Amino acid sequence: MLRNGLEPWHLLVVAIMVILLFGSKKLPEAARGLGKSMRILKSEAKAMKEENAVAESVSAEPTTVHTVTESPVAAATEPPATAH
Repeated sequence: MLRNGLEPWHLLVVAIMVILLFGSKKLPEAARGLGKSMRILKSEAKAMKEENAVAESVSAEPTTVHTVTESPVAAATEPPATAH
């Protein structure tokens, strides 16, 4: 009795019930809305992946620390040392 969970005639019955419930005018509108939603979801998922890739590449770059041993301003204002 329950050989395959879903046989072709089951799909036909479900399709007829959907058409009867929603009508033939509402189905194209629903399909269009579903398509738009899927495109938006796909573009948002792609944007999130790109954002994560950029964030990971920025955090993976080594940071360089520059130390200043002598201030360029102090060197310019102090007179040169002379030997006596």
